[in-house]
Amino acid sequence: MTFDTDTPASRLVIDAVRAAFADVPASTGNPIAVALSGGLDSTALLDAAVRCAGPSRVIALHIHHGLSPNADAWAAHCHAFAQTLGVRFASRQVDVVREGGESLEAAARDARYRALDGLCEEQGARALWLAHHADDQAETVLLQLLRGAGVAGLAAMAPQRADGASISRVRPFLHLLRAQLEHYAHERDLRWIDDESNADTRYARNALRHDVLPALAVHFPGFRDALARTASHAASAQRLLDELARIDMASAEGDDEGALRLSAVLAFDDERAINLLRYWMRSLGLQAASAARIGEVLRQLRDAAVSRDGHALRIDHAGFCLRAYRDAIFWEKGDSANPADLDDGANPARMASVLNWNGESVWRLPHWRGTFVFEPVAQDDADAISEATLRAAPLCARSRAGGERLRLSADGPGRTLKNLFQERGVPGWKRDVPLVFLGETLLFVPAIGVNRGCPQASGEGGYRRIVWQPDLVIA
Repeated sequence: MTFDTDTPASRLVIDAVRAAFADVPASTGNPIAVALSGGLDSTALLDAAVRCAGPSRVIALHIHHGLSPNADAWAAHCHAFAQTLGVRFASRQVDVVREGGESLEAAARDARYRALDGLCEEQGARALWLAHHADDQAETVLLQLLRGAGVAGLAAMAPQRADGASISRVRPFLHLLRAQLEHYAHERDLRWIDDESNADTRYARNALRHDVLPALAVHFPGFRDALARTASHAASAQRLLDELARIDMASAEGDDEGALRLSAVLAFDDERAINLLRYWMRSLGLQAASAARIGEVLRQLRDAAVSRDGHALRIDHAGFCLRAYRDAIFWEKGDSANPADLDDGANPARMASVLNWNGESVWRLPHWRGTFVFEPVAQDDADAISEATLRAAPLCARSRAGGERLRLSADGPGRTLKNLFQERGVPGWKRDVPLVFLGETLLFVPAIGVNRGCPQASGEGGYRRIVWQPDLVIA
C-alpha cells in the first residue's frame, strides 16, 4: 500500500507504523490495541495504524481517569473518532488512588496501565501500542536525571516491552518528533483534544516541556538524540545488571517460593546485594524503592543478622512487609500494623466465634481476616474428621492463650503448640491463627493439623478436612 500524496514528514509516520506491523504475525488473528487518549499523538497513531493494516486488525482503548471535568467529553470524542475509522472501541473508568507519597502523575499512570492491560486481556489483544515520541523520551530522561534515578530510570521508555509480560507494549513513534506527528495530523485533517492539565507547570513534566526544552533546543539542537542515546546506553547497562541479579538470585533462593536466604544475600557486597534486592522486588511485582529506602533495607538486614533477632525485622513498603525467619527473608502482603508477637508465642485475644456445624462448606471469620473451609475427604485421609464429630458439639474459634497442647497421633504425647510451630518452621507472626475447639477440647490448629487427642464420634455421614485460608497471603 502506498500513499503518494503524503509529504516526507508524513511518510515518516507511516513508515514507523509499517515497521511496527512487520513484527506482528498476521496469522495470529489477535488485534493490535492502540491506547487512545484523544490527544494529538494517540490520534495520529490510531489513524496511521488503520491506514496501514485496515480497521479489522486494530482496536482502540480509552481510559477514563475522572481527573478532569472534561473526561466524559474526551471519552465520547474517542468513541466517535474510532467509529469514523470503523475501529472497535472499548473503555474503562478507573479510580486513581495515591499510596505511600506517590505523585498524582505516577498514580494515574499506574492505574492507566493496569486498566489497559485488563482491556487487552478482555479484547484478545496481545500487544498494546503507545504513542510516546522522542520529545516524551527526552522529558523522561531529564526527569529521571533530576530525580537522581539509577540506571533503570535513565533507561526511560523502551521501544518494546521486554519483561516477559503477556501483553507487550510497543512504541512505534519513539524516534519521531512531536512536530512530525503534528504535521501528519494537520495533513490528515485530524481533530484531537488538548488536556488542560498539560499547561499546568506545577507538574514537573510540564515545566520541562514548556520552560526547559525550548531553551535546550536553542543552545543544544541535538539534545533529543543525545538523550535518546543515553537512554539506550542505560538500557544496555540495566540488562547486564539484571543478568547478574538473575545469577545471584538463583544462588540465593530459599526453600519457600519467593524467599531468599539471608546469609546468601549478605555474602555480597552492598552494591551487588542492593542490585539483587531491587531485582527480587521487581520479580515479585513490588513497587520500586528509592536508593535511600533500599539502602535502609540492606542495613536493617545486616543488623538483624548480627543481633540474631530476625523476628524484630519489620520493613514496610507499598503495602508489603519484609520479614525474616531463621535464614529466610520474604515479602508478605500487609504491613507492621498487625499485632506484635508475644514472647511466649501466644497472640492478643480476639473475639471468639461459635459455629453449630450442620454441613457448612465455609466458616468466614472477618475479624481473623480468613475463612475455614470444610472439604469432603475419604475416611483414610490423614486430616479426616468425621462429620459426626463436627456435629457433636459447637465449634469455637478463639485465640491462643498459651500452653495449649496437641497430639499428632492418638497414642502419641501431647506437645505444646509453640514447640510444634517451631518444629515446622512457622514464623512467630504467622502463629496468629484461630484455634478450633470442639466444645472445650482443642480440635484443629492451622499449619499443624488435627488434634488426635480429641475423640472422634462415630455415626452416619462422611468425613471432612478443615483448611484455613487467610485473606492475606505471601505475595
